[in-house]
Amino acid sequence: MAPLKGLLVLALFLSAPPLLGQSTVPEELREPLDNIGFGPSAGPSMELYQPLLAQAPRGGIEVVKDLQYGPYSRNLLDVYRPEGIDGAPILIFVHGGGYLSGDRDLNEEVYGNVPTFFARNGLLGVNATYRLATEASWPSGAEDMGFLIEWVKDHAPEYGGDPEQIFLMGHSAGATHAASYAFDSRFQPPEGHGLAGVVLVSGRYRLDWDPDDPGLEGIRRYFGTDPDLYPSRSPITHVPNSEIPALLVLAEYDMRSLVGTTGELFVELCRRDDGRCPRILQLRYHNHLSEIHHINTADDLLGNEILDFVHHGSARQLERSRAR
Repeated sequence: MAPLKGLLVLALFLSAPPLLGQSTVPEELREPLDNIGFGPSAGPSMELYQPLLAQAPRGGIEVVKDLQYGPYSRNLLDVYRPEGIDGAPILIFVHGGGYLSGDRDLNEEVYGNVPTFFARNGLLGVNATYRLATEASWPSGAEDMGFLIEWVKDHAPEYGGDPEQIFLMGHSAGATHAASYAFDSRFQPPEGHGLAGVVLVSGRYRLDWDPDDPGLEGIRRYFGTDPDLYPSRSPITHVPNSEIPALLVLAEYDMRSLVGTTGELFVELCRRDDGRCPRILQLRYHNHLSEIHHINTADDLLGNEILDFVHHGSARQLERSRAR
């Protein structure tokens, strides 16, 4: 594949249907989401979706809270187990927060809406948090992903999960940590990464010192102030030595820097798998926060794509990549 800028390649793919044209956003939410657009989205998105999530179904799910998966105080997870499962695939969700903030429960609905949706659809859901740059720096996030995967592999059968079918989903900073673990073998145990696939939602995969990037402060505090170290600390650098299937997701109203780095990651994964490119989905109308806040509402495009990736897509992608 010719060396093209990630943003250009991504634009070419997203301009073709059905990736950009698909949407299951209810009609009454489209204008409010368009009005949020590229503006501040945390408060407005929560105002739109928290009432909807409060009414969303969540019955038949046992939630076990505050389980310690690693040695640090923020190494905590919650398990969402549907009734009667045995040997179910596992979906682990890791929140965002710019490396400086965030938690697995911002309120009663978010981010428990994510594991709730997947538990409602027959998966074992896990909701986890990790150390922040206020107390720890690189590579604490990737290390925490290692502790997390190890715990889930060891304990999954107790909750009806299959330790051979672990899918790690990260959003924003959480996607960076998930990608660092998935692609960089320095953070994986000798026996292997233990993942069947990774879902990366609006993450940062190549680090740049860009004064115009609103995320620069979080980058400096987590990854350090020496840009010469950034290539080695960028998940994208280590893609050629990996084989984990990936699903890439971003929002129509996402930050420019995250769109660009997602495009670059798409290109690198295409190169890794000799042109057998990964799934990529852009969520029309959505912004950087609503793309997660909406999960477990009537807007089910992303949830169903992830379910299909878990049940079918990751296996096909891995088979194709190994056949190259």
